[in-house]
Amino acid sequence: MSDRADVGPLQLGERAPNFVLDAITREGKVAIDDFRGEKPVLVGLYRGLHCPFCRRHIATVSLLTPALNAKGIETLTVVNTPIERARLYLRYHPMVGLLAASDPERVSHRAFGLPNMEITEGESALPHKVSMSDVKAMRLNVPGEMPEPMDPFATLEYLNKKDNYDITEADQQMMATGVGQLMGQFLLDRDGVVRWTFSEVFDGGLGAHPNSEAMMSVASHIGQ
Repeated sequence: MSDRADVGPLQLGERAPNFVLDAITREGKVAIDDFRGEKPVLVGLYRGLHCPFCRRHIATVSLLTPALNAKGIETLTVVNTPIERARLYLRYHPMVGLLAASDPERVSHRAFGLPNMEITEGESALPHKVSMSDVKAMRLNVPGEMPEPMDPFATLEYLNKKDNYDITEADQQMMATGVGQLMGQFLLDRDGVVRWTFSEVFDGGLGAHPNSEAMMSVASHIGQ
């Protein structure tokens, strides 16, 4: 499998590489090649369930899944969360129709070109590295959920507390090596070619939300 994180996320017209991961919401494995030649698929690659922005993105995809399925499009959600931790979370927060896979090593993110942004004490060179001072200077907001914009660390703490999400040892292990992992979504046609994409930082900044209306418009043209 190729590693193109240094190049950047897959772009429109590029063919997605295969990856094979452990399924969370069913037994066995799940792979990009399961869909190739069969159905289009919306692939979501996320930091993990410890990330409140990711949880909100996944919930949105779950709500859109029936409409996507009606167009002949499947969804695949990948989280950088160990499988048992992910299964425990989804047992208490079930999402109808969600097909999810566990990727604690982030092989899918590297294959699709999503960088794992390093936090440094020196200069910033987005999207591959960012200084701690620049991180602390950022202000994130979730309208209607936060009293005011906060820096990323305060935002994570506030939203996790609001969601009653307890950070476990498994979560801490993922955060230790992948706190800067960028997330993205890729809508692939039947041949596995990218027809729509959203990549955090590249398309709106840290914690940005994809344009679901634009994605659904493209979906209407590549589905059944």
